[in-house]
Amino acid sequence: MNFQLTQEQEMLVDAVRAFVDKELLPHEEAVDRADAVSPELAAQIRGKALAAGFYAFNMPEEVGGGGLDYLSQALVERELSKVSWALHVFVARPSKILMACKGEQIEQYLLPCVQGEKIDCFALTEPGAGSDANSIKTRAVRDGDDFVLNGAKHFISHAGHADFAIVFAVTDTYEHNGKKRNAVTAFLVDKGTAGMTVRRGPRCVSNKGYHTYEIFFDDCRVPASKVLGEVDKGWEVANAWLTAGRVMVAANCVGQAQRALDLSLQWAADRKQFGQPIGTYQGISFKLADMATQIRAAELMTLHTAWKMDQGTMTDGEAGMAKLFASEVLGKVADETVQIFGGMGLMDEGPVERIWRNARIERIWEGTSEIQRHIISRELLRPLLR
Repeated sequence: MNFQLTQEQEMLVDAVRAFVDKELLPHEEAVDRADAVSPELAAQIRGKALAAGFYAFNMPEEVGGGGLDYLSQALVERELSKVSWALHVFVARPSKILMACKGEQIEQYLLPCVQGEKIDCFALTEPGAGSDANSIKTRAVRDGDDFVLNGAKHFISHAGHADFAIVFAVTDTYEHNGKKRNAVTAFLVDKGTAGMTVRRGPRCVSNKGYHTYEIFFDDCRVPASKVLGEVDKGWEVANAWLTAGRVMVAANCVGQAQRALDLSLQWAADRKQFGQPIGTYQGISFKLADMATQIRAAELMTLHTAWKMDQGTMTDGEAGMAKLFASEVLGKVADETVQIFGGMGLMDEGPVERIWRNARIERIWEGTSEIQRHIISRELLRPLLR
């Protein structure tokens, strides 16, 4: 078992860390206060990420991407996450499911996303279908050479900046173990398509400036040539993305937690009460010890799971464990950081309350903690219940 990073990986981590410090962190407070990222700043970050070679690092080299393995991707995500999603999203990671593009779709969608010319968004969640994705109501009905879409999506991250959406809609139903199931198809739907409306959704307290949107489809006609993958095979496309995405969320959580710990350590060394640094009191020092221990465990689990992805041996349950543990560790660490800072931890003059707010979403998106526990327990029990 060799836990040593390669020289290339160490150089990559150093480069991304420097990029975050220089190009992203200086804008975090202003973006949070404005709850917006200007088009000029978005273009600036995208351009510098392209110049630095960080853009589309998750995509294969054969399509012009960075070609990083999953372990290296997790290392990059760990560093990027030390700043709000509102900023590091522009160091774009196109949806890996775009590798299912074929024919003209490659030139129209896949390559432009890799080259920074287009931005995608992932439109699956609906008002009545969050954790229960099989309950989506958006329908796509075949009409000659087209599909006609009707329905609504919400909590669609970054849709306001996207040039097109990867939309999941029901195209058929079937019976499975006596239960009715939806056959779902993925579609590439261009922004501005007649019958498609994109609207800003409710405001979220986490990652201000990184907005969610609602997308409505009213007799929206999409050519059959815009089907991503195969008709009725949308779940195969989605699941391949979601499982790997959970490991990257875990890496994001580790990075945020480490930033919180670093701030706590500095505060504990500098802040004095009763004539000495508060870090010398066990009430604070033991918190720091627990935080560091939990982060170390989350990091090792996350990187090991990413390594298993590279080996082709990772299971859904293992991805769920990484996401579950790292996101809950982040929640504990963020809360303890506020406690260590005391009243100043809740003031908007520093980053602590932002980290605390941003941490809360991690136990919800990409599958709630409850869904992760369901996936893990199902995998544990399945061999015994056959």
